[in-house]
Amino acid sequence: MGNFYPNLYNPADAATFVAGTNGNNISPTSPGLGTSPNPILAGTQFYLNGIGIPGTTPGVPKGLVNNQWAAFGPRLGFAYDLTGAGKTVLRGGFGMMYERIQGNDMYNAGPNIPFSTNVNFNAVELENPGTSLNNNSPLVAPITVAGITGLDKTKNSMPVSYQYSVGVQHAFSARTVLEMMYVGNQNRNQNAYVETNLPTQTNVMALFANNNADFNTRVPYLGFNSIKMSENVQSSHYNGFQAQIHSQLRRDLQLQAAYTLSRAVDPATSSNGVSDLNNVSNPYNLGYDNGPSGLDRTQIAFVNFIYDIPIFKDSSNKLLKSTIGGWQVSGIVTLQTGEPLNITEGGITNCAQGVNNPAGCTGSLIGTGNISNIIPNANNRPNVSGSASYPKTVTSWFNPSIFAPTVAGEWGSEPFNNLRGPGRQNWNLAVFKSFLFSESRGSRLEFRAEFFNAFNHTEFNSISTTMTNGNFGAITSAHDPREIQFGLKLYF
Repeated sequence: MGNFYPNLYNPADAATFVAGTNGNNISPTSPGLGTSPNPILAGTQFYLNGIGIPGTTPGVPKGLVNNQWAAFGPRLGFAYDLTGAGKTVLRGGFGMMYERIQGNDMYNAGPNIPFSTNVNFNAVELENPGTSLNNNSPLVAPITVAGITGLDKTKNSMPVSYQYSVGVQHAFSARTVLEMMYVGNQNRNQNAYVETNLPTQTNVMALFANNNADFNTRVPYLGFNSIKMSENVQSSHYNGFQAQIHSQLRRDLQLQAAYTLSRAVDPATSSNGVSDLNNVSNPYNLGYDNGPSGLDRTQIAFVNFIYDIPIFKDSSNKLLKSTIGGWQVSGIVTLQTGEPLNITEGGITNCAQGVNNPAGCTGSLIGTGNISNIIPNANNRPNVSGSASYPKTVTSWFNPSIFAPTVAGEWGSEPFNNLRGPGRQNWNLAVFKSFLFSESRGSRLEFRAEFFNAFNHTEFNSISTTMTNGNFGAITSAHDPREIQFGLKLYF
């Protein structure tokens, strides 16, 4: 496969373009041209200035990037009986874990030139798509400006996670244990995709002025459009206090409860932080997306229990024992604070043009525009003034009036994942009963009734977070309402 290497790009061989194409078509007399090793594309011209091929181009590693071999990953754990009575134990541990290049990094680079191309012709003969239907003459494909999705040779150190914990476990009795822990991690060399073919700030302003007409002529690596590189350059961390208690109260009730107070910080932007291989929103500033992780929940608490109802459970009356006795109730109660909300600006171009303008974007704001409409694989956030208030209504979960469009060529001041969505309060309950037919054979009929979101509590979910949307700030969905299911299981 082909990959882009800045050290292989020779500015003296910068692409020259066909006049009148705004940098979209490369001249067949341009320097830096070459052909493909792919026999299917034999004779097809590509602009290959800066493109390296493993096993062919000197200095290009077999795996496209420099390998890292010093993966020293120790693990250390300890447990210490504080009192000598076996009831209070101090525990802790530390470990280093590594990850290698992901498969998707390689797969995404597969379509790169010179092994793949995409040519579109109109009005062609079906039996020979390379022949014009109008004059029966052969069609010549233009040499188009390529986009690259590649791997940065030098910025691919192995992702590493430093994980650690320390805490105390105490047994109040043989059936009740309390645990309190501090748990944390520090993660380095985390993966992100970074746009690297970036115009200067002066060129960005010029692109706003001409409605992005000639982007390909204003980038540092002429001959290419987007050069998006996989780089292991990001960091993240987690710190949390975790407490839980396990207890069997009497012989009828088993109980477990847990509480976590934590904070997770990372720059992952795709799927609200629950996916990998995300684009850096502001490729000029890799710290632009540092903020609460999309997985961050400040507080989480849950309780689960199993209760064997003792009434008539051991009755000598077989009828009462088999019908009223032996019922079991269980439940899981979950409480958690809301997930972070990342506010994005959306499809603003220029207020003076009157295109996709949000509220407050008027002709007096000439030059207002979203820079992510100019820079490929980028995403902008709006400007913010003041602190957000939360009406917490369906039509307005947060107050959108504090947000304003950015000035052309600038990145918005709204921090990453700065707002919070609705929390959750969910009760799942179940009732069980086994009707015994034969004790010797173990045959029985098990009845089960389960209630999900048992109290039908409305749990709001998604919030509209794009400023240019008409329902910006409104709740757009909710988690499932109450669901009840019944089951019968026969053992024989």
